[in-house]
Amino acid sequence: MTKHQSNNPKRRFLAAGSIEQNQLTELADALVYVGSANHKAKAADYGFHPPANPRPTKSVCDKLRVIQRLEAAELLRAGVLKGMVSALDATGVPKYVWVVGDDGEAYEAKGDGGIQFHGYRLPPEDDIRDRVLKEWKLR
Repeated sequence: MTKHQSNNPKRRFLAAGSIEQNQLTELADALVYVGSANHKAKAADYGFHPPANPRPTKSVCDKLRVIQRLEAAELLRAGVLKGMVSALDATGVPKYVWVVGDDGEAYEAKGDGGIQFHGYRLPPEDDIRDRVLKEWKLR
């Protein structure tokens, strides 16, 4: 299987140090992880109706293991605090946040155009996965 090549300029993280740490902390405090039933195979503790509604065209974040809502929120926060974010929009919010969990897996969180985010595991065939894993170690 070949790697998926992303040409989306919004799907690029900012250079390390581009945003002051106090700004990253404020951003991490403001963002909210809400999840998406489209990326869930198992209900976990999200309270979705229906509880899980995985779409064939979407990555399933709980394919390898169930991630509870609190852990997902902590992953989002960790990615922001490390500065693993895409360019900020006019309101100061990124479209994407990336993180590597304690399990060694790379995850991507995508914003809804506001402060709410949902996330998913980056599959090995997604080319950004390798870049996220490498950059995470550098930061």
